[in-house]
Amino acid sequence: MSRLRVYDQREPTRPLVTQLDHAAIAKALGAVGVRFERWDASKPITPGASQAEVVAAYKDDIERLKREKGYQAVDVISLDANHPQKDALRRKFLSEHVHSEDEVRFFVAGQGQFSLHIAERVYDVLCEQGDLIGVPDGTPHWFDMGPNPHFVAIRLFTNPEGWVAKLTGEDIADRFPRLEN
Repeated sequence: MSRLRVYDQREPTRPLVTQLDHAAIAKALGAVGVRFERWDASKPITPGASQAEVVAAYKDDIERLKREKGYQAVDVISLDANHPQKDALRRKFLSEHVHSEDEVRFFVAGQGQFSLHIAERVYDVLCEQGDLIGVPDGTPHWFDMGPNPHFVAIRLFTNPEGWVAKLTGEDIADRFPRLEN
């Protein structure tokens, strides 16, 4: 089940709001410029699936998003608990960073946790299969796949180079709850 917890940036142990209703999550995130939608993710894809398999299964959705927002590049991140680089990949995404383009992810299997640092709040979003999240360019955030990752996400980019992050140098991500799956 998708979840939103909103924290004051100075109080990482007690959420101000916890929301489990998808429509309410979408409304709250929409108010701060974050796209959050429920999409059909019923194709039989499992973590560890190849990029070609995932892209083929969701070709229509990918093409619709490319037309809608002018995305130039698509890739797939597919991890499970047996991935040999899971710890290094988790650390890579756990530092607060920004992008010069929107970060769009469509979860076709499993789950992951985005934490968005907007104004003086941290929006902690647990994304599950079927969730599409669009984090606006320049929004400080981090992503946690947990110590035993289990997810497949399609990533879309306007930059043909794909995922390019700029670290903020802040340690805020170290103070907030992690995904412990």
